[in-house]
Amino acid sequence: MRRRVVITGMGTINPIGNNLEDSWNNAKKGMCGIAPITQIDTENHAVKLAGEVKDFAPEDYIDKKDARRMDRFSQLAIASAVQAFEDSKLDITKEDAERCGVIFSSGIGGLKTIESNFLTGQRRGFDKISPFFIPMTISNMAAGNIAIRVGFKGLCTCVVTACASSSNAIGDAFHYIRDGYAEVMLCGGAESCVSELGIGGFTSMQALNTTDDPNRASIPFDKERAGFVMGEGAGTLILEEYEHAKARGAKIYAEVVGYGATCDAHHITAPLSDGSGGAAAMNMAIKDAGITPEDVGYINAHGTSTHLNDACETAAIKLSFGEHAYKLMVSSTKSMTGHLLGGSGAIEAIFTTMALKDGFIPATINYKVPDEECDLDIVPNEGRNVQVEYAISNSLGFGGHNASVLFKHFAE
Repeated sequence: MRRRVVITGMGTINPIGNNLEDSWNNAKKGMCGIAPITQIDTENHAVKLAGEVKDFAPEDYIDKKDARRMDRFSQLAIASAVQAFEDSKLDITKEDAERCGVIFSSGIGGLKTIESNFLTGQRRGFDKISPFFIPMTISNMAAGNIAIRVGFKGLCTCVVTACASSSNAIGDAFHYIRDGYAEVMLCGGAESCVSELGIGGFTSMQALNTTDDPNRASIPFDKERAGFVMGEGAGTLILEEYEHAKARGAKIYAEVVGYGATCDAHHITAPLSDGSGGAAAMNMAIKDAGITPEDVGYINAHGTSTHLNDACETAAIKLSFGEHAYKLMVSSTKSMTGHLLGGSGAIEAIFTTMALKDGFIPATINYKVPDEECDLDIVPNEGRNVQVEYAISNSLGFGGHNASVLFKHFAE
């Protein structure tokens, strides 16, 4: 018999909030977290806007000395993990630490540290760069730092699948518990690439929007969309075997019931135009949950605000759901946060979970110009008080990676 898996803790730091409560309240309000970039001088950059985290103080969560030895993506990761761990009210001294694990992702890792140390190396010689360069840079270090912080001694790993990374982390953690390998898994993702290389690299491939209007920058499914907006942040979920959570009296946000992961095997950046890869991931998640497509009421779309993604994801939803696609609510919270790359799936899983818990579907904000290629119900501009039973969070990454995680409104 498959074991039930529930969510008992969440934490996040992102462009619209530095904790779960503020983030969700602002998502319900339809707040736009996109603003002029402050972390770099954009005078020589075509891109002027990003979804930056505001007023983040690493020392609120991490000793100052340790914080200096971490890239910003790791700092954000630990902060969100500490929030989630405290929210769950787990006591590691009462747990079998080897039955508690971490799957925490980053698509790129310590890009800012790479930049700064390269410049130091050019100036002083590469034998003089920071001795912490490697442990600050590698993508798995957020997972390692989190395990050290919370004392989880089971599986500790980092899925790297570009923008699908943290959705894969959540799905893999779900299966790991469901199949009996652990009682508790901390999972999610973090990214922080608002840097010269990060902004420049995505600009050169014409992936970013170059407008200076924050309200017309990240506009998923809008016909005038012209690229995504770089975001940064972190999201963490505590997944727990249901009987274990029940025995300790844990509060439960929602249940994780299905997961699908596929690859387009098509192109390094472009999705399959017919949406078949994304559709296969959603179909897999639905089959994994043992439900029908008609049971799903809401999809938190990958919805990046690029022409290819939004059209192909719309096609994927139609292919997967048939006529029911037009009865689904399909919104993109990237309209508020921008695109957090490897951290996006975790933030969006949190919003999807809260949508189920509170009976509220967040909007796709700043939508103005309908696109006949994207003709589903994208919950334009205003969220809705609607209770649904099942919801999917989609993530699609460079390399053709597709991940869909299916959540259920919790009931005993």
